[in-house]
Amino acid sequence: MVFTASFFSSAFGPLEDDRTGKPKIASNILFKPDRVFDGETLHEGWGVLVKGEKIEAVGPAANLRSAEADVIDLKGMTLLPGLIEGHSHLLLHPYNETTWDDQVLKEPRAYRIARATVHARNTLRAGFTTVRDLGTEGADYDDVGLKQAIDQGIIPGPRMIVATRALIATGSYAPKGFSPDVDVPQGAEEADGHDRLIQAVRRQIGKGADVIKVYADYRWGLMSEARPTFTLDELKLIVEVARSSGRPTVAHATTVEGMRRAILAGCETIEHGDGGTPEIFALMKEHATALCPTVAAGDATSQYRGWKKGVEPEPERIRNKRISFKQALEAGVKICFGGDVGVFAHGDNARELEMLVDYGMKPLEALRSATSVNADVFHLTDRGRIRPGLLADLVAVEGDPTKSIGAIRKVRMVVKSGEIIKP
Repeated sequence: MVFTASFFSSAFGPLEDDRTGKPKIASNILFKPDRVFDGETLHEGWGVLVKGEKIEAVGPAANLRSAEADVIDLKGMTLLPGLIEGHSHLLLHPYNETTWDDQVLKEPRAYRIARATVHARNTLRAGFTTVRDLGTEGADYDDVGLKQAIDQGIIPGPRMIVATRALIATGSYAPKGFSPDVDVPQGAEEADGHDRLIQAVRRQIGKGADVIKVYADYRWGLMSEARPTFTLDELKLIVEVARSSGRPTVAHATTVEGMRRAILAGCETIEHGDGGTPEIFALMKEHATALCPTVAAGDATSQYRGWKKGVEPEPERIRNKRISFKQALEAGVKICFGGDVGVFAHGDNARELEMLVDYGMKPLEALRSATSVNADVFHLTDRGRIRPGLLADLVAVEGDPTKSIGAIRKVRMVVKSGEIIKP
């Protein structure tokens, strides 16, 4: 039987099982879009056959047949791998709603978790079937519980790679601005020196961390100047301990020296990288360190501070980011897709894709970053591409996002493990 996308939506709704409320899994589905972006290349006239949770076959639609398959006609659409968000904070919400300090210090944890369940749902419905969530920002290990609830089908959401609390050098992080006589709860875990760093890394891993995040620099002291935090030896120790358990380390780094130390220590991705130089990006290329530029976060915070985008000239911070990002591209640094979403609204993840293109990437390159590149950098061998044997994580959008990246927002269907989440 052949269903059009519109019929499928009205007739089947979310394909929920009457008893459990969870999406049903069709045993065999043949998707027939106008084109398939397989994570690397665009193919006109291809189809994708899904059996259970996995992709069974891919290729020219005329060559794909299964007597038992329900056929879903996605006319006018492009089928892509489920998108991978590389820098998320599901336990945060936009800072123009509530400041970061107030979220960390004033919002009850139960309230933050309740919000996060909505954030997870919105992220999935926007076509992002995996997120790398890089720190709970004062919510301890609540990302682990959120991940478990999603994995067990209790709530809808993307697959999660979690960093739990993240690591900071004592005195370097935030909230700040209080009397020096008052100990204020921090948005990450403080640890320094040989023994305490080993214990902190192992503790976070033991509590459920899939990746260790470290702040290689931050805004120190009363002047709030960004400077390196951990020494090179401390960073090497963090990486060594994490790597011994099979886990990567990633680094928040915005200064030249913070980036240099993180690269030499073996951190696999640099988050933000605002102050990067041609020399630093050449070092990243040499060490195969990827950059997650989070351009949408800086754009959002600049607007929160009063910049009228499209009316006023770009602030110096934005102009400098454009320059450094162009230098990274010219150096051949591998670019991860990740917007630091949570600074802006969850479900608006495509904002980063649009801005990567605005900052100089071609649409096809940006889409690769959000699929196959992120899968490779994050060691996700079961997703990020449309290939036989991989997870049936898919998203169908109206139009062709390889020509106009804005089409990525026109989500018409999301599939996770063969479950049709959003017809």
